[in-house]
Amino acid sequence: MNKPAFLSTLDERETERISLLRLAKSYNTDLQVCHRLDKETSGIILFSKNNEIYREISILFEHRKISKVYHAICQGNHNFKNFEINKPLSTNSKGFSKIDFGGGKESLSIINTLKVYKHFTLLECKPITGRLHQLRVHLKSVNAPISADERYGAEMPLLSSFKRKFKLGKFEDEKPIINRVALHAFSLNFELCGKKYCLEAPYPKDFKTFCTLLEKYDQI
Repeated sequence: MNKPAFLSTLDERETERISLLRLAKSYNTDLQVCHRLDKETSGIILFSKNNEIYREISILFEHRKISKVYHAICQGNHNFKNFEINKPLSTNSKGFSKIDFGGGKESLSIINTLKVYKHFTLLECKPITGRLHQLRVHLKSVNAPISADERYGAEMPLLSSFKRKFKLGKFEDEKPIINRVALHAFSLNFELCGKKYCLEAPYPKDFKTFCTLLEKYDQI
C-alpha cells in the first residue's frame, strides 16, 4: 500500500483522526500492519492478510532481512556513494531523536546520491536499523537535512530561492513547494516463502512536483 502523507499508520491516543490501519480494516478485518511510517512520510507500507504471514514478516524485519529504500530531497549539494552513517540514536519524551554516543541505540544508514542540483540533492537512503526519525537525524548530522524538516533544522523550500525572475501577485504570499518532510518510502525488497518480492510506491503529487521543479529550474 502507498501511504499518503499526513495519515498516521496507527490510531493516535490524543485524537480520533482516522488511521491507515483503521481504513485497511474497514475493507478486510484480518489485515495487520507490519511496520510503521512517520505521519508525514509517504510511501510503501506492508500489510499481512493472516497471522501466519504476519509472524513471518515480523521475523524478517527483526533479522533485518527486508531491504527498505527511501528517497529524500535534502538541502545542499552532496555526493554520497554507499556512505555509511553509523551514529547511535536516543529519543526523548517529546518524540525527538538525537545522536547519543553515551546511551543511544545502534543506528546505521547507507546513503547514495541520485541527482545533484544547484541547491538540493535527491538521495537514496537505506536504513539498516529502524530507529525513530533515523534518516532525518542522520542526514542532519552530515549537514544534509531533509528539505522542509523544520523539526531537525531544515528550511521550507521556496520556488523563489532558485527560480530566476520569480514573481508573486501584489497580494499573494509565497507557499512552500512541499509542506511536509520531503521523504518517501520508495521500495521494500525481501524473500518470503521462497518467493522474492520487490514492491515500489510511485512518488505522490507533492514529491513529484518538487522533483519536476528542480529539473526545470535548479539544474547545475
